[in-house]
Amino acid sequence: MIRLAIFDLDGTLLNTIGDLADATNYALRQCGYPTHPLDAYNMFVGNGIAKLFERALPAEARTAENIARIRTYFIPYYTQHNTSHTRPYAGVPELLAALHDEGVAVAVASNKYQEATENLTAHFFPERKFAAVFGQREGVPIKPDPTVVREILAAASATPNETIYIGDSGVDMRTAAAAGVESIGVTWGFRTREELEENGACHIADTAEEVFALYRQLNGKSR
Repeated sequence: MIRLAIFDLDGTLLNTIGDLADATNYALRQCGYPTHPLDAYNMFVGNGIAKLFERALPAEARTAENIARIRTYFIPYYTQHNTSHTRPYAGVPELLAALHDEGVAVAVASNKYQEATENLTAHFFPERKFAAVFGQREGVPIKPDPTVVREILAAASATPNETIYIGDSGVDMRTAAAAGVESIGVTWGFRTREELEENGACHIADTAEEVFALYRQLNGKSR
């Protein structure tokens, strides 16, 4: 029986790409570097903000010092503007409600820094009680390291066999595999179906409704 559903945040629950791109481009401009079009950010995000800044910087400027400079401009701008364009994906609020009605605990495992992970989850899903909401934290390795999934399993008193992990990237699929958890790759996010397949997705869903149908199949229920 599936008792716990762990969701990635960016590209899975929320379409955050517009606000991430705006904040990064703002920081790049403040530091005198060229900016990028929105669609470029689909491949920049997913491994935490330090990696986002590294990818956004020109190759010759990718130093720890410059990454730190970008961060000083990004954080306050993103904190102020991170709900300007961000919205839940179609069907996601209903999916969370349906899982709740089935008695399934839900949690968030993100590579976004912890403060923003908590704030965005609370802002867009105020009616939901999450078993855990974990983002990037000091001293905790980021995904695809499985530590965050193991922390959530402990918080929810669930086993890997009772858990599904839902995400939009190869990082997410590798995280689930490393934690011994069944994975569902979703195609509505920032990465491609091919990336999900290449990184070992157990299942692939094109809509939130398909995620719920897969959950019911895994629990031996009718669609």
